[in-house]
Amino acid sequence: MSGANATAGFAPPRTLVLPPVGLLLAWTVIALVLSWAVVPGLFAWHDPLQGVAGEQLLPPSLEHPLGTDGLGRDMLARVVYGARESLLGALLAVGVGLTLGTALGLLAGARGGIADAAVMRLVDTLLAIPSLLLSLSVIILLGFGSINAAIAVGFVSVAHFARLSRAEVLRVRRTEYVEAAFGSGGRFLAVLWRHVLPNALTSVLALAALQFGSAILALSTLGFLGYGAPPPTPEWGLLIAEGRDFLATAWWLSCAPGVVVLLVVLSAERISRSLGARRT
Repeated sequence: MSGANATAGFAPPRTLVLPPVGLLLAWTVIALVLSWAVVPGLFAWHDPLQGVAGEQLLPPSLEHPLGTDGLGRDMLARVVYGARESLLGALLAVGVGLTLGTALGLLAGARGGIADAAVMRLVDTLLAIPSLLLSLSVIILLGFGSINAAIAVGFVSVAHFARLSRAEVLRVRRTEYVEAAFGSGGRFLAVLWRHVLPNALTSVLALAALQFGSAILALSTLGFLGYGAPPPTPEWGLLIAEGRDFLATAWWLSCAPGVVVLLVVLSAERISRSLGARRT
C-alpha cells in the first residue's frame, strides 16, 4: 500500500472533550443539594426540630459539624432538611413564571397586533416595579406562608419569561420550515405546538435555570424578613435570620445556610450560562 493510500485510509482518533471544571462543580453542588432534599437522613443524623438541653450554641465539632443553635438543635440537620423547603419553593416559583410567562410570550409573538401590545405593556409595568416590592405586595394579597411566597416570586419572574419567549417566537416564526408548515395547510395552533414552541424553548429553559437560583435567593430574602415559612421550619432564609443575633459569638448559625444559598445560586447561574452558550 502506498503512503498516500495509507494516509487517506487513516482516521485520527477522536479527542475526548471534558466539560469545564466550574461546570462540573456546579452540577455537583446541585446534585448534592437535590440529594439533601430527597434523602436528608443519609446526610444528617440528628432531628432538625428537636433540641438537646445543655448543647446550646456549641461550636462545630465531629458530633455537630456545623455546630448547634440557641435551642440545641444541630445546624447540619437543619440546613440539610431545609433544602427540601427551599428547593420545592424555588421549583414552584420557576414553574409559575415559566408557565404564565411562556403562555403570554407565545400569545404576543404569535398573534401580534393588539394582543402583542397589551402583553408588552403588562411586561413593562411589571419590570418597572422593584421585584422585592412586587413580591411583598403579592404576599400581602395572598397571605404569609412558604407556598404563597413561592407564588409571589414566580409572579415576579413572569415578565422575564414573557419577554424572552416572545422574542424567540418571533424569531422562529420567520424561519422557512414554519412558513412551509403554514403554506402546506397547517392549522395555526398545530404549527405553534409542533414547530414554534419546541424551537423557542431552548433559551427559555436556560432562563429557567437562572431563575431557579434567583428564586432561591428571593425566597431566602423573604424568609429572612419573616414572610416565608414560619418557625421552627428549617428554611434557609429563616435559618440566616435566626442566627443574626449571635454573629459575634456563634457565627456558624448564619454563615452555614448563607454559604449554601450562595453556592446554589452561583451553580444555577453557571449551568444557565452553559445552556445559553450551547444554544449559540
